[in-house]
Amino acid sequence: MELLILLLLGVVAGIVAGLFGLGGGILFTPILFIVFSDAGIENPVVLTIGSSLFCTFIAAFGSSVRQFQQKNFYWSEGMTIGLMGAGGVYLGKLVITSSYYSQQEFVIFFSLLLLYVAYMFYRRGARNKKEIEQNDTAVTLPQSFVTGGLGGLVAALAGIGGGGVMVPLLNLVFKKSFARSVSISSLAIVLISLSGWVQLGLVESGIGTLTKFHWGYVDFGAAFPLAVGGLLGGFLGALFNLKINRRYLQYAFSVLAIAMAIKLIIEVF
Repeated sequence: MELLILLLLGVVAGIVAGLFGLGGGILFTPILFIVFSDAGIENPVVLTIGSSLFCTFIAAFGSSVRQFQQKNFYWSEGMTIGLMGAGGVYLGKLVITSSYYSQQEFVIFFSLLLLYVAYMFYRRGARNKKEIEQNDTAVTLPQSFVTGGLGGLVAALAGIGGGGVMVPLLNLVFKKSFARSVSISSLAIVLISLSGWVQLGLVESGIGTLTKFHWGYVDFGAAFPLAVGGLLGGFLGALFNLKINRRYLQYAFSVLAIAMAIKLIIEVF
């Protein structure tokens, strides 16, 4: 029953990944954190991040495949931002594996990130579409550096793909269309999350895990049901991305993000 619940939650997270270019980690992370905490794993922050990045990699890969099939695919821009993001992941890894990044700091950072994402998507839903898309040109190298670097850093600190930073930057700041921003972000997240869970897998954890199927700070046994669900949901989300009015969905996601932030704070404090 627990595996089925994780699978269904993964489907929901994957749909979010495809719809909003978030990589699913914005939901994978709190789910895994609560599961590991309830299992009695002491200070499961890095284990949560590594396992969530594995789930995010699977979900983002599925989303990118679907974007490619829909001919809404920007290979060069997505790869460039993803490679920039790998550097940001490395810097973030140095922080989370230090003694200064504890459970409290993680929850505070992630909760603030959720509130930021809620605000950005509320703002996106309230803005006029033509105002955002009128200057939809290719992403420049400096824009890629800023977008990928920040996305990778946040990915490592919070266990998400970085789409919560990259999509608003591309769409709201650099004025790229929403569909283009989601597609670029999804491909970049594939590289960012892959870099993240591999780097954390290479680190000797020395802590307990939920299952015996683990590598470093990545618990594959716990993450796999979420990842499979995320893969299925990623295809659905990317399919709906170009076909539905997202305004009210963005408002709904803002409410969901705020609720998750409150839940995490209550769980720890």
